[in-house]
Amino acid sequence: MNFTGSNILSVNQFDRDSIDYIFSVADKMQPYARRRTRTRVLDGAILGNLFFEPSTRTRVSFGTAFNLLGGEVRETTGMESSAIAKGESLYDTARVLSSYSDVIAMRHPKSGSVREFAEGSRVPVINGGDGANEHPTQALLDLYTIQKELAYHQQSIDNMHICMIGDLKYGRTVHSLSTLLSMYKNIKFTLISPRELSMPGSVLDTLENAGHRVNVTEKVDGIVDADIVYQTRIQQERFASPEDADQYRGKFRLNQDIYTKHYKPNTVIMHPLPRDSRAEANELDNDLNQNPNLAIFRQADNGVLIRMALFALTLGVVDQVDKHQCEVNWYSEKSQQ
Repeated sequence: MNFTGSNILSVNQFDRDSIDYIFSVADKMQPYARRRTRTRVLDGAILGNLFFEPSTRTRVSFGTAFNLLGGEVRETTGMESSAIAKGESLYDTARVLSSYSDVIAMRHPKSGSVREFAEGSRVPVINGGDGANEHPTQALLDLYTIQKELAYHQQSIDNMHICMIGDLKYGRTVHSLSTLLSMYKNIKFTLISPRELSMPGSVLDTLENAGHRVNVTEKVDGIVDADIVYQTRIQQERFASPEDADQYRGKFRLNQDIYTKHYKPNTVIMHPLPRDSRAEANELDNDLNQNPNLAIFRQADNGVLIRMALFALTLGVVDQVDKHQCEVNWYSEKSQQ
């Protein structure tokens, strides 16, 4: 894949070679993310961070990644604060805002909206999530995390067993991640959800056509050999009403007792965040916080590395990052880690 000047809209753009390349670039971003050194390779460049749907981690992660490469960030948050609320089309918005930016990261509640926006943009556009459709950068950081966590236990993505739990119908993260995983070999998928929130048939077809083993169930027992358990929240914003979402909330919870009973001692626990910690949901109990296999915060940290890599790739500066190094002048706990 030729990354320079390209949009990042879908995981279907990638093959295993391009994924490995992204991951190798992400590895090289570690010293900058940990504040051991800094780079000004994108000094003067501007990221248009357009988030028309609520977000904390993804929005701030994109901005942080760009800042760490020396660039500046301009943000628009919420549909109501944009010209779209006045009836402006995505095409017109893209034509205007791309003249103010060198690259754009965008999230929108409607499926296919980021691709529509990209058609009018004069700069690369990176999909930060479009409705229940895709979330390619989350899928990449999830896959990167899986690779790192399994390598710690001398395992690989090929031949692993992953258990996905929760809202698999509206959870765009599991859709994109499953598509990436379909490129690997001999993976066992256990998909646990209420029947009404099961994985879309198109995703199941992708996995089965790639030769993977897929078990669809509503039961959380019988999964003692899982290498990864990937929990998702109920996507309330995709339901017609909060009451519709409430009937599924808290159906599949994970705490230390359940983990001990149903999983291996080294099963890695993942979640795209935010985890719903309200009593009626409590997807991942706080009693898991001291479990060394809880990877959710390492997962979030990896998001910065992946997004730094994608910015460096799309703006064509991968080979220049180290040439623009300079010292970190302030004290940082991160640099001591």
